Amino acid sequence: MARKTPEVPATSLADIAFMLLIFFLVTTTMDVDSGLERRLPQWIDPEELENDDRINERNVFVVLVNRNNDLLVEGEYANIDDLRERAKEFMANPYNEENLPEKEPKQVPYFGEVMVTKGVISLRNDMDTKYGTYIAVQNELVAAINELREELSKEQFGKSYEDLDKEQQEAVREIYPSKISEAEPKKVGGN
Repeated sequence: MARKTPEVPATSLADIAFMLLIFFLVTTTMDVDSGLERRLPQWIDPEELENDDRINERNVFVVLVNRNNDLLVEGEYANIDDLRERAKEFMANPYNEENLPEKEPKQVPYFGEVMVTKGVISLRNDMDTKYGTYIAVQNELVAAINELREELSKEQFGKSYEDLDKEQQEAVREIYPSKISEAEPKKVGGN
């Protein structure tokens, strides 16, 4: 008589596979793409703008990033490590220098009448700029404005900008607004 081959019990195999699937789904972490947190300015109807609201060239801080990830600030090659300080100097214009942006008097709560900058930071990059370089430049420009706000908060109120109440933060933002204009990337040179 021929011997029967023993059967392998497979009834619990589906249960085990299901349990392993659940285990790996629960214990595995998923990479989450992170983006830039930006509050976009409110849309303004072009018909509402008057001709005298044009921005004077003196009031624009031009930052360009080319396809080789070189940084040009105001037409000169610059290092990303120096960008924050240059942007802070431009926006603050502490000595009201002629080559820095104009200032205009403005009535601001908690501060009275103060001179507020008309400066705008203009950022443009090439389409071939590396994403990491673009983010690093963005971070430096935003950090420059945040540092100015922090310094003003500590000087005026004796505490950090984050610790101020909503009205105080709004007053500080009126003096140092976040005016960063991003132009559409261009394909400069190359094929």
